Amino acid sequence: MDDKQKKESLQLNPLLSRQHGVGDGVDVGVESDNERKERGQWGTKLDYILSMIGYCVGLGNLWRFPYLCNRNGGGAFLIPFLFFLLVCGLPMFFLEVTIAQFSGKGPTRVWDICPLLRGVGVGMVMVSFLLSMYYNMIIAWCIYYIIRSCSTLLPWTTCTNWWNTALCVEETASATTNVTNITHVSSYSDHLTNVTFPIGPVGSNVSTEADAGVDVWKNDTLSHTSVEEFWQYNTLSISGGLEEVGELQWHLVLCLLGSWVIVFCCLIRGVRSVGKVVYVTATLPYLLLLILLIRGLTLPGAVDGLIFYLKPDFSKLLEVQVWLEACLQVFYSLGPAWGGLITMASYNKFSNNCLRDSIIVSCISEGTSIFAGFVIFTILGAMAHRQGVHVSEVVSSGPGLGFVAYPQALSGLPIPQLWSFIFFVMLLTVGLDSQFVGVEIVMTGIMDSFPRLLRYRCYITAILCAFYFLTGLVFCTNGGIYMFQLADWYVAALILIISIFECIIVAWIYGFKRLDADLELMIGRKVPIFFKVILTYVAPLIFTVAIVFTLAQYTLPTYGKYQYPYYSAIIGWMYATISIIPIPVFIIWELSKVKGSLRTRIAKTISPSDSWLPNDSSSRTKYRGNEQSTFKENISHLCIR
Repeated sequence: MDDKQKKESLQLNPLLSRQHGVGDGVDVGVESDNERKERGQWGTKLDYILSMIGYCVGLGNLWRFPYLCNRNGGGAFLIPFLFFLLVCGLPMFFLEVTIAQFSGKGPTRVWDICPLLRGVGVGMVMVSFLLSMYYNMIIAWCIYYIIRSCSTLLPWTTCTNWWNTALCVEETASATTNVTNITHVSSYSDHLTNVTFPIGPVGSNVSTEADAGVDVWKNDTLSHTSVEEFWQYNTLSISGGLEEVGELQWHLVLCLLGSWVIVFCCLIRGVRSVGKVVYVTATLPYLLLLILLIRGLTLPGAVDGLIFYLKPDFSKLLEVQVWLEACLQVFYSLGPAWGGLITMASYNKFSNNCLRDSIIVSCISEGTSIFAGFVIFTILGAMAHRQGVHVSEVVSSGPGLGFVAYPQALSGLPIPQLWSFIFFVMLLTVGLDSQFVGVEIVMTGIMDSFPRLLRYRCYITAILCAFYFLTGLVFCTNGGIYMFQLADWYVAALILIISIFECIIVAWIYGFKRLDADLELMIGRKVPIFFKVILTYVAPLIFTVAIVFTLAQYTLPTYGKYQYPYYSAIIGWMYATISIIPIPVFIIWELSKVKGSLRTRIAKTISPSDSWLPNDSSSRTKYRGNEQSTFKENISHLCIR
């Protein structure tokens, strides 16, 4: 910092201190330009847009949305889906991006806007920390399938391998096979590696419906098509249940190690390196999806698949369950309350048009979900046509789609190795983008909380990735898939509570009068009145209803036909509460640091801290952060806007 900058900083500190009612000798923590430069910024706006798209377009867009759309009324499902995108997804996206860009702070520090509820940000980091521990297993599975796709003969297409059982069948069809004389095989969802889906698990990755009543297979947990057996007995080497942890599967250990090496190399310089990597990882999936769509449309039965995907059943709109699943899908796709949006936006330039970017990224993300459905159902329609069964017999979701149904469909195409390779590379790149942000959330939380560690960022990243790898080894055991399922089922069960607190903080405590001033300082316009109404009343109400219905219908996880023991629910809910425990802890902590009556303490701790300032030194002298407003004034301002 040169002499002129030092002089300006010294002059600015007393000014800001007086605005916030603190003494001249109190350091309000004004961040210098050099410190901001050390923290990092996006190289270009395109770096930021692609990173946000990569984060929002996750595996759920590819293997959960098409399934939900189909089972909840086809094209009619788009009505509640687009409704919740408009009244929940987009406003929450805008809220998080705005406060992060204004302050230039990550999840742990952005809630200086209301220190009493600083635990909300810590909870965001915690849930992303827990998610990243197991999410990379999906990338490891993709790496393994990519390697095996390079075989002369795809190993999941035959029943003559060492891992196959006597009940293995090479084709799922109504006709008999040369392996066994069973004349009917139930739908894929009967035996897939997923869960009973009463409301949709709130985890972001897995979900599928398991139809009961099929007595063909007497086994409780075993699968029987050649593709399923490769997934269960080769890839996973699955045990009999949660209690049977078993041994490490070294092929998965090596793939997991490879996945973490990739993540580390891409995050080694923070957003500077991620911003360049996403030019490949965020764009390549669209190219590969387009290739698969063009190939799929040339196959017999593709049109049947598309009709099955989009055929509207408007009677479904009368079911509360359909609207609930649409709400959850939008929420978990865009990713508010996970900390990713705040993390990415905190590296933005102060004058970036965050409102326009929020609309663009939200539309691209959810549009990708719809587009992915076309890709998925053209191939599944072709597979159903080839096997002489209805499309519903091959529809599935989650890893069941990614590692069982789709590989089975692609194995019937000419040069199946090429199409399998393309498909799993596409899954790999989609998963990597989400994992980059998940780890960056934790890294940003650490760096913002301990700025002195910025110079050691490379080493901290290496330590964090090594820790993740070691803790992820439990998912590489014979019983790893059961632990993966349990973690994914509960990790985000209570995350909607964080979103409710976000709305309360910004709309009811901080107030739109001040947020208007903040946004005007950045882009020269106020918050749209529509967003104000939604964030003040509609979104908190919808999230509350969604939580009530979710908890009321929550069931024990299942894996295929395996029923989890009752004690797994205790473990799961302990896992789920980790993300919300910081909220009451930090409320107590913040109140204990302030002197006075309880009312005085609350009043002081709900006011923005002295470090809540614009992330732009030239804008700080214009900042009207000293304007305090009551709940009544906040609502009055909303009504007369």
